[in-house]
Amino acid sequence: MSFAELTRNSYQRGVTPQQWLGLCKLLVQQHDVGVDVSAVISNTILELYRLYPADPTLREYLQLALSDKLLSNAVFVSTFIRAARDPELQNGTTLDMLCRLALNAHYTSGLSPTESIIPLADSQVSVLSKVQDALALLRIAHSLPPSNFHHLVLSASELAILLLSCVTDMSQVTAAQAMIYLGDANDVLHSLRLSPELRQVLEGFVLSLSLLMGDDAKAVRDAQMLHTMQLTMGKNDVLGANVETDTITCGLLLQSLMACRTSDFGAGSDLEAVAVMTGTLRWTSWAPNVFCTQLLVAALTCVAQSSAKDDHESSFSLWRAFVVGRLPRLLFALEKSLKAHGTTEADWRAAMHVALSSLSQRSDLLAQCDAVARQGKGHDSSQDNNTLQRSLLREFIQQLLAVGIIEYAFAVSMDPMMVNDPTTRLQTEAFEHGCSIETYLDSKLTLDSSPDDTLSLLEKIRQEPGSHHCFATVVQKRFTSHSTSLDLEHLSHLTRTLYHHDFALDILSLHLKISYLICDALEIISEYDCETVGDPQTAVSHLGDIVLFAEMVLAKFRISSPIMKDGKMYRTELLRCTSRVYQVDELSPEHKSAFATWFKAIFDINSEGIDDALLRTTKPQILLQISATLFSQAALARQENRIDNDTLQTGMSYFLGPLLRWTLVGVIHAMLFEIGHRALVAPFHLAILQTILCSSCCPLVVRRLCSPSCLRLLSSRRIQAFSVNPILDISVIRATCFQTLGVNKDPSCKALEDHQISPATRWMDFPKQEIHEALALARRHKAPRIDVTRCLSATSPSKFLGLLWSELSDASSLGEMETCKRLATFVLAVPRQLSSAPPLLPIFMYNVLPCLIAAIDQQQATEQGLNTQLLVTIISSALTAALHIEWAVQTVCEEQRFVLGQPSASVARRLAADLRAQKKSSPTSATILQRLGSSTAFVTNFPAFVM
Repeated sequence: MSFAELTRNSYQRGVTPQQWLGLCKLLVQQHDVGVDVSAVISNTILELYRLYPADPTLREYLQLALSDKLLSNAVFVSTFIRAARDPELQNGTTLDMLCRLALNAHYTSGLSPTESIIPLADSQVSVLSKVQDALALLRIAHSLPPSNFHHLVLSASELAILLLSCVTDMSQVTAAQAMIYLGDANDVLHSLRLSPELRQVLEGFVLSLSLLMGDDAKAVRDAQMLHTMQLTMGKNDVLGANVETDTITCGLLLQSLMACRTSDFGAGSDLEAVAVMTGTLRWTSWAPNVFCTQLLVAALTCVAQSSAKDDHESSFSLWRAFVVGRLPRLLFALEKSLKAHGTTEADWRAAMHVALSSLSQRSDLLAQCDAVARQGKGHDSSQDNNTLQRSLLREFIQQLLAVGIIEYAFAVSMDPMMVNDPTTRLQTEAFEHGCSIETYLDSKLTLDSSPDDTLSLLEKIRQEPGSHHCFATVVQKRFTSHSTSLDLEHLSHLTRTLYHHDFALDILSLHLKISYLICDALEIISEYDCETVGDPQTAVSHLGDIVLFAEMVLAKFRISSPIMKDGKMYRTELLRCTSRVYQVDELSPEHKSAFATWFKAIFDINSEGIDDALLRTTKPQILLQISATLFSQAALARQENRIDNDTLQTGMSYFLGPLLRWTLVGVIHAMLFEIGHRALVAPFHLAILQTILCSSCCPLVVRRLCSPSCLRLLSSRRIQAFSVNPILDISVIRATCFQTLGVNKDPSCKALEDHQISPATRWMDFPKQEIHEALALARRHKAPRIDVTRCLSATSPSKFLGLLWSELSDASSLGEMETCKRLATFVLAVPRQLSSAPPLLPIFMYNVLPCLIAAIDQQQATEQGLNTQLLVTIISSALTAALHIEWAVQTVCEEQRFVLGQPSASVARRLAADLRAQKKSSPTSATILQRLGSSTAFVTNFPAFVM
């Protein structure tokens, strides 16, 4: 019988620890076993602990074996800390019990750590391996829930200190191994809350490793101060200086969260947004108080440079809604995320207190915000007195206090007048009804509310950012409930309310994934039929409101790519391609039959019109898809005199009623497309357009969705050639479009000022203008923004990256290297919706970088040196940021996905291989390789660059 079998059988049959120990000794004598008995016993009991966590009998087995010297404490420590990596053994009480056994055995032995917990014959490489296992145990201890029944963090810290004291001679350690150990120790230092004793010992360990690798004195001093996430080790390190007065990084971050708020990594996504913020914190290596200060200053900078007009994408109202209503909740979620990695609630609150105190000193910035607020309120007569008097900073502090990330005493010390601040109107009304704001809003958004009451309620919500989250929660619950139960009446009322109030959609986009509502809407639209409905006309009208809501959201937030929800892909073509005109032969049999039936019912003089039977036999989805074709064929029939004008007008009247007006967006865009192609030979298409768009029965939401396209078309000189007559007048159409969009222009002007330059030319210039504007804002210490997704819709990724490099190269020659680094890092390393924009990091490293290196090789020495330095800075910063963001996405979102196309480690390995292959023929490649390989911080993260 083996020791493993003896131990398992003894435990499972209830043999006492003393009897088991006697049997083990007997087995040793009988078989003269003297080789590795300790390892077998230790591993066997550790396997039993996986099945029986924290079992006291197993503890006695180990304790007796250790005290009797049958089990060597050094072997037990080695096997235990290695086994602790197994998730099945990661029970807090179990690990603490095992740790204390090892520590007690050491303390009672009276031996030094090198004699007690490390075998004398162990090499220093083996000791360092055990140190790595001990640091892994420390991470596990911090990741497990705290308990009053064990002190695992304390025990693991003691064991780590003992093992670190055994590291005495590093002469056997190679530089590559030292870099790996250094990276491990750095990670523990800046990600866990350590005891002063362990921190001191670990910093000494880091210092020894740094000396071993021959870093300069400045890098050594930095290594002694790794209590923060400082990754910049020396003023000449490729990662650049740790600029703690920078607002560019956080400005770009906040602008991206806002501009892409409906994407996977926008403000409307809780976990993904927090992951990007966490990755940014780790990449910048700022202490929490510095990060919070930079973030809040950047937030108010965004507000200060916003527009006072509410119809602007960067309006004050929208930024106020984000900063006051959304940002505090993201900061609260960020705090919860950081707590899992060593930052305590007290640390985070202290950081927020420091940040707010710093912010209160920025009187210039606060004055700018208040000035924009006054301008906005001057345009808004609906603002109540309380809202007019409440400053943005006070509102922000109130919301931070409401979510629980600052203390009440601190809030009052920041703003003593806050205690006298009157409650908001919604708070007062909810209190009078004896309920919470969420319950109150839920009771008001009902079918019983009149349109005026609903509009008044939405205006109150708009003015009070503190209510926005509650409003979004109510809408999400309602939408999900009504969609699941197919309650079209209530869902129609909800969607009609939302698409009539534009800012309500903005609120939703900041607090939830509004694209998920589109998924629910698409499911209903694609599957619904009226075959068994009692009143199909009412049902189709209700469904129409859902269609208009979905079209409005898709257009407003420029959602065009497929949407993933719960593992299912929803394609938006059903609503985005309603303007497609089909040839009759292209239609499927079902669509062809529906087309023939509906054309006869609408555009046949002998038809009796639309009845319930027709609605029951046609799925609304099919009707939506054939409506544009119906009108195209009707215009052609009128041109060929197969139908008269009265018949055409009668047919259009059906679509201007509540029954079918939800199909008009596709119809109008189809007419615009054919007018653009046919020009002077499409008079009836233009007549249809004018009749529908200028009719008082045309829904405002339809006009809003179609007016921009209409104005672009009508600016064409070809269209201006249409003669004016009492029936057909382009200026009437233009006037309607201008009125819809709230633009004051003379509709009789021959061409739009905006179109004096070709629209195509302006569109192609957009990427360059966007980069220029970002650099200009950065120079003025504003919050820069780059809409990368929109830039990539105007040009290819490689051309955009080449253009970016050209502009950054010029800027770096003016001494703006740090600005260039942060802009480039944002473009390359911040994740975006993969279905909307391809990942740029691999494209830059694989496709663009070789061309840049070849061009730099041909430059003069001065220019070559500057551009090489810029390349090294961008590569190191982008890869490091990508690494931290990947880690943050995996830990915060708890899923393994490559948000930047490929893992940063894979990109780095290939880049290193490519540079080595070219270093003999390319001096730039050789310099880049040497600079990256000489950076301790960079090589710690990317060992592929070890020289």
